[in-house]
Amino acid sequence: MNTLLINNIEKIKQNVKSWKEEKCKIGLVPTMGALHNGHASLIEKAKQTCDKVVVSIFVNPIQFGPNEDFDKYPRTIENDLELCKKYGVDIVFSPTPKEMYGENKILSNTELTYVCPPYKFVDCLCGKSRPGHFDGVATVVMKLFNIVNPDYAFFGQKDAQQLFILKKMVKDLNLDIEIIPCPIVREPDGLALSSRNTYLSTKEREFALSISKALREIERQYNTGITDANILFDVGFSVLNQNINLEYLEFRDFETFDKIQNVKKNTLIAIAAKVGKTRLIDNIIIG
Repeated sequence: MNTLLINNIEKIKQNVKSWKEEKCKIGLVPTMGALHNGHASLIEKAKQTCDKVVVSIFVNPIQFGPNEDFDKYPRTIENDLELCKKYGVDIVFSPTPKEMYGENKILSNTELTYVCPPYKFVDCLCGKSRPGHFDGVATVVMKLFNIVNPDYAFFGQKDAQQLFILKKMVKDLNLDIEIIPCPIVREPDGLALSSRNTYLSTKEREFALSISKALREIERQYNTGITDANILFDVGFSVLNQNINLEYLEFRDFETFDKIQNVKKNTLIAIAAKVGKTRLIDNIIIG
């Protein structure tokens, strides 16, 4: 099938309008490109659920901090298009920052309307070291929802804090969209797939494997009956390679996002760490 590449907001809205008139169910897979098998799994789920699928590819400047990797973030649009064609995507929406945010020279909330999620869910985990990040994420996702008008939107569980915040945004703002969480996809050795994995040297990649190993060991120890978060933290920390700089390893109730002391069903165990200059995140949810 043909996959349309569209860069213009009005043009994609025209396509969506015709789909709506045909009573099609529309799925949106928001991405920043550099697509891999993790993204492919989201697209496959969207294809199973919906009549039409849109993949957005947009490296969103307003979710990057001043010292983050916006300029060097991988941009592989030709390969991304090939993957989208392979999986039967109907439209790839790949706008420029100017198309998304207009003529604003300063892309901050001094000149641009932002969507700001509750501080309780932002000022922790990734939001602690990335101030403004989730404001930027919520803003761009809201814009994509308004542009594409999907019935379903598909997000990976690897960005668990993002997933929680976006589900809350949909609920709080009464959006008629269902967020579909999709499982983390891993390499055979356990490393969670990420566009940033390409930054890792061979040696750094070996170090990074201890991140998923730490999570698996925590889960294994939990399954033996240990529920104390302090003990389980020590278990995970002892597995991490000494060359890794741990940012956080936390235990959160995935219903309320409160920090918890006694691990139980539906506990999010989330980790962020720097391997060399590359920041990686991973998590598991206790079943």
